Amino acid sequence: MGEIRKAIDLGLCDGVTTNPSLVAKTGRPFADVLKEIVELVHGPVSAEVTAVDFDGMMKEAKVYAKFAPNVVVKVPLVLEGLKAVKALTDEGIRTNVTLCFSASQALLAAKAGATYVSPFVGRLDDVSEDGMALVAQILEIYRNYDFATQVLVASVRNPLHVVQAARMARTSPPSRSRCWRSWRSTRSPTSASPGSSPTGEGP
Repeated sequence: MGEIRKAIDLGLCDGVTTNPSLVAKTGRPFADVLKEIVELVHGPVSAEVTAVDFDGMMKEAKVYAKFAPNVVVKVPLVLEGLKAVKALTDEGIRTNVTLCFSASQALLAAKAGATYVSPFVGRLDDVSEDGMALVAQILEIYRNYDFATQVLVASVRNPLHVVQAARMARTSPPSRSRCWRSWRSTRSPTSASPGSSPTGEGP
């Protein structure tokens, strides 16, 4: 919560996405944390379901949707999840489809009516794939078929991911606090000390 408040104070918080497993490590009930977040944040707040079956997802989703009008239900990109997305969309509940690793998966999410899809760019980079190239592919598909689904770039590892996402239309580039902290601490090339190159390798 402290990091969210810092981001709000800096004008950097447009929304929040939650992870129940990370919340569990704090020892606090997820519902309590979600309630506190929606009281602070006016933008979209993604509340992730933990169930992996359709009925379980729907039950959790309907509970979370009652917390505040800005709650978006985060659903995993599995077949039962896509079924839940279709049903929730039909009921007017916004969704964020997470754990997207391919353009074909993103296409399925859009067809199901997802409000957002979250490609995990950092996870792809970790296995020598180009995560941001996937974002470009998804955007091309969505533009070709005029899908309303927005791309929420996830698993952001560094400020470069944020800048690349910001340069692409129809994407939302979330950043972890470590990203904006690194922006704050980055020195410009002209700030190098006398007698050294900007890379610190010497003249």
